[in-house]
Amino acid sequence: MPDDLRPDDLSPGADLSDDPGTAAAGSRWAAVRAWIDPLVVMILTVLVLGLVLPASGGAATVVHGLETAAIVLLFFLYGARMPTREVWDGLRSWRVQGSMLAATYVAFPVLGLLVQLLPDSVLAPDLRTGLLFLSVLPSTVQSSVVFTSIAHGDVAAAITGATVSNVTGVLLTPLLAGLLIGGTGGSSLAGSVPQILLQLLLPFAVGQVVQPWIGGWVRGHAHLTRITDRTTILLVAYASVSEASTSGAWDDVTLVVVLTLLVVCAVMLVAMLALTWTGGGRLGLGRPQRIALLMCGSKKSLATGLPMASVLFAPAVAASVALPVIAFHQLQLATCAVLARRLARTVE
Repeated sequence: MPDDLRPDDLSPGADLSDDPGTAAAGSRWAAVRAWIDPLVVMILTVLVLGLVLPASGGAATVVHGLETAAIVLLFFLYGARMPTREVWDGLRSWRVQGSMLAATYVAFPVLGLLVQLLPDSVLAPDLRTGLLFLSVLPSTVQSSVVFTSIAHGDVAAAITGATVSNVTGVLLTPLLAGLLIGGTGGSSLAGSVPQILLQLLLPFAVGQVVQPWIGGWVRGHAHLTRITDRTTILLVAYASVSEASTSGAWDDVTLVVVLTLLVVCAVMLVAMLALTWTGGGRLGLGRPQRIALLMCGSKKSLATGLPMASVLFAPAVAASVALPVIAFHQLQLATCAVLARRLARTVE
């Protein structure tokens, strides 16, 4: 009997069924949740909705307005919830933080550039552009920290590393996207400097300014940011797919194209996992720090990627660019969930 379960808790009406079927169903559901991110399920649902019921005319204008407002609010909350002091404290561990930034903004973009060598017959130019855009995105925060904790890694390093990655990504991602994607001949960027400043950097800067006064409240109401994250992502996903549907941008996306994209994403993920793990060893990092580097340096943020794509790219192009981000996100969650459990077992 579990230590926290008292004999008097076992009343006749208690829902503590020992039915093997119920236990098996619960176990199967837990396994499904471990492999499938509910957010991705919602995004896929919205993608189907955008294909079946795309917005047009006045409805499209309303959706675009809501999308812009949600992006501004999202980046304001990013700035308001991130204590500047914690970011600077995290920078003191320069080997860990430097290796995370190098993996995110140097090694990953190199992979993204290598993908551009694939011929059009293997992967369409817009999807290659999406993979290059994926490569310059910041790391995730929540999943990186959670998987680091599960694997018994350095959670503090993961928190500061992922935070620094996202703070610097507000500036670095648009700059690298403009520099690298502009030189690939794939798709031109529609997001001008004023758009980037007004929709991304300005709200984030305002959030940082007011952070000393409202930061504690924002962090204490994590559901507010979580709801804003998901709402923004779903609005961006629907707006992008809706625009792509009305313009015919999805006409060439077949099952073969999706499977090819998943294979390329898997190769990129495996390469980054191997590079961060072996690189951490060569840098002399301890096992907990290597785990933090592995989890933070190999991931890319869906929550940041989709809103940024809607700012940086024309709507029809943004839909194709978003597809690699969504595909990679699901792969990284499933793979790192397995890795985290295996790493935890090796130290138990």
